[in-house]
Amino acid sequence: MRTIYFILGWAFFALGAIGVLLPVVPTTPFMLLALWAFSRSSERFHSWLYNHRFFGPPLQMWNKHSVIPLPAKIMSIGFMGISFVFMMVFSPHSIILKAAIGLLMLYGGWFVLSKPSNPPKNDHCVEL
Repeated sequence: MRTIYFILGWAFFALGAIGVLLPVVPTTPFMLLALWAFSRSSERFHSWLYNHRFFGPPLQMWNKHSVIPLPAKIMSIGFMGISFVFMMVFSPHSIILKAAIGLLMLYGGWFVLSKPSNPPKNDHCVEL
C-alpha cells in the first residue's frame, strides 16, 4: 500500500510541477495531495517537499493557517469564471449538467474566498 501512495505522491508532484508552467493547471492543490501521499509512504520525501524552497512556504502556510495567497485566489476565481463561460457557450451537454458543474465551481470559489490571504501578523511564515 505504501508503494501506491509513493507513486501517487510523485504523480501529484508532477501535475503540480506542470502547473508551474501552465496557468490552467493548479499547483498548490496537487502539491498538497503529493504531501499527503508522501506522508503515507515516505517521511524523507514528505520532509523534502514540506521544506522545499519553492513549494514549501505555501504548503506550510496552508498547514499552519489554511492560507490561500491573494494571487492564487484571483487566478483560481478567474479561471473558474472563464471555464464556466466557455462551458456554457461551447459545451453540448444539458443545462442540468452545466448547472451542476456551475454549483460545484461556486462551492469551490466560496471555499477559496473563505480562507485567509495572509498568515496572522505574529507568525513567522514567509509571505508570498
